[in-house]
Amino acid sequence: MKEPLLLIGAGGHTKSCIEVIESEDRYQIIGLVGSESEKGKEILGYKVIGSDEDLFSLKSVTLNVLITIGQIKSHELRKRSYDFLKSMGFRFVTIISPSAKVSRMTQIGEGTVIFHNCILNSEVIVGKNCIINTGVILEHEVEIGEHTHISTGAILNGGVKVGSHSFVGSGTVVKENVVIGSNVVVGMSSKVLKSIPDHAVFI
Repeated sequence: MKEPLLLIGAGGHTKSCIEVIESEDRYQIIGLVGSESEKGKEILGYKVIGSDEDLFSLKSVTLNVLITIGQIKSHELRKRSYDFLKSMGFRFVTIISPSAKVSRMTQIGEGTVIFHNCILNSEVIVGKNCIINTGVILEHEVEIGEHTHISTGAILNGGVKVGSHSFVGSGTVVKENVVIGSNVVVGMSSKVLKSIPDHAVFI
């Protein structure tokens, strides 16, 4: 029997998450939490059944949650949601697409989603509440900090480290052993050959 799961978010990124959750086939989505104005809205057959004000009552239905809010310009909304839900006692699930190739030596934090066709090689570490989007390749010993989004098709070569609260754009290639700091934004299709300090924008 599948465990019930509540999704936090009702935007475009939620659709991608639903596809991965359904393919993994471990959880039954019972509904979405969005804004008050989104109540009753339906995404891929699942309804927005509440807003933040309803979370306390929804705890009686399930403690399992997944944040399905996207992250490009800022990590703040995802992190704020994570901290709030954690303080309420909710339990974060980790979702891994069946089409992803994940080494048995990989560590993946709670609340993280590994999307379709990703490759995570030996001794990769991914922090909590991360998005590892479609087709990403993380080579051996890559480390990803918490609340970070590695976007579609990015390739991070061996030994790369990405700090917390960062964003690495689609199609980016990062040279081996490069360190990308915390709160960094790397634009799409970038070639990162040298380390990037905290709070930088690299385009």
